[in-house]
Amino acid sequence: MPDPAAGPTPAGPDPVGLDPAELDPSSWPDFRAAAHRLLDACIDRLEGARTHPWQPVPDAVQQGYAIGAGGSDGGSDEGSGEAAIVERLMRDVLPYGTGNTHPSFWGWVHGTGLASGVLSAMVEATINANCGGRAHGAVWMERAVIDWARQVMGLPEGASGVLVAGTSQATVIALQAARIRALPDLREKGQGGRRLVAYAGAGVHQAAVKALELLGLGRETLRLVATGPRGPDMAALRAAIARDRAAGALPFALIATAGSVDLGAFDDLEAMADLAAQEGLWLHVDGAFGAWTRLAADPWRGLSEGIGRADSIACDFHKWMYVPYDCGLVLMRSEAAHRAAFAARPAYLAAQAAGLGGGDPWFCDYGIDLSRGNRALKVWTALELYGAARMGAAISRNCELAALMGRLVAAAPALALAAPVVSNVCVFSVLAAAPAAQRSAANTAIAQALQLSGQAVFSTTLVDGVTCLRAAITNHRSRAEDVQSAIAAVEAEAARLGG
Repeated sequence: MPDPAAGPTPAGPDPVGLDPAELDPSSWPDFRAAAHRLLDACIDRLEGARTHPWQPVPDAVQQGYAIGAGGSDGGSDEGSGEAAIVERLMRDVLPYGTGNTHPSFWGWVHGTGLASGVLSAMVEATINANCGGRAHGAVWMERAVIDWARQVMGLPEGASGVLVAGTSQATVIALQAARIRALPDLREKGQGGRRLVAYAGAGVHQAAVKALELLGLGRETLRLVATGPRGPDMAALRAAIARDRAAGALPFALIATAGSVDLGAFDDLEAMADLAAQEGLWLHVDGAFGAWTRLAADPWRGLSEGIGRADSIACDFHKWMYVPYDCGLVLMRSEAAHRAAFAARPAYLAAQAAGLGGGDPWFCDYGIDLSRGNRALKVWTALELYGAARMGAAISRNCELAALMGRLVAAAPALALAAPVVSNVCVFSVLAAAPAAQRSAANTAIAQALQLSGQAVFSTTLVDGVTCLRAAITNHRSRAEDVQSAIAAVEAEAARLGG
């Protein structure tokens, strides 16, 4: 057995003629030429987004993704070279995205990406910064992005935040901080037999349920109460809190929704903040996309009034701020509470007074990740290039288009709204007079047919037992003619199905 203390054995000639230490291009001019060709193809793709709807991935392309397969060109464990990989990226990757760059994509709540993302991605990949901490530009940029968002949301100076993968991760971070505030010795002693309980309206996002599961609290610790047009019934919430306290449980968090995933509805955030203050609960706002109505014009800006009273806010830049995936954000009113939940600096990460090891505070003390990508760069680039006012105008236009879709649905004899259009989500059904099962089947069939034809992407959701068509408009490329064309296509499909 080799003796580790003796050091490495000198390597002999490489049996395959490869230099294992050489991963940079063998010819920088060849790499430059290939990269320029790919850049042009990416820009062409964005410029022509209207002509590139979603399309299925052919079996041959799926099989060609296997590492070393090389697609139709064949493959090798020795690599394929820049020209070959660029050809494959252009042929086998660029055409087969989710389709969310297309202006008639309204399925789920997908952001559409920005041309600025191409610029920021090049720089991000070039500097390859680890944003867990230390003193370098990307850390200062993230602080600037967080502080800008703090001001938009109305949180006080000194509030804290960290960029994360998305609202699901942000929710885990926020509720952990809420749990530590309720049980300050939790990190040392664990929760033991102490029972924590959280509260939300029945339409709260699955991210809240998943966060409670991941934190070991279990989904049954989330009390869901009936909701109306402006969120949970306040009397029902107070009664649930009183019952839990009487039973020996410890209520610790109230979860509000700014933009429900199904219908785009908003809780009354002022009323939720009042209740949280009266009951001594941590107020968390799930604002995955709806928080950004803070940039919109009235009346949509008013939907998120009161969000600045929250203890924590979770939202996504990659949804209604349109930046490329992934980039979520958690904000917290109390920096001390945020840090108390996550700070842990082992000896090898000790802060230094100067040099690269400086730059305190480090973002690894405010979340789950120690190694972190440079998410702030794509947000900063977008905000500096386009400006917050243009972002807000795009958000407002999305809401206007959802309202237009609602009017078109209401005017069509065979269509019917499943709920009022509040913000940027329109949910409706075909075959308005048909039985529920027939409507559900027709709506599902139409969603699939329009996706496959490339005409429009709707998702579906369940409202009062009926599977309905759902448009969540977070697409800055959408125009009125796209909405009009899509509803005409729905009507045509409904007529074909007998509506």
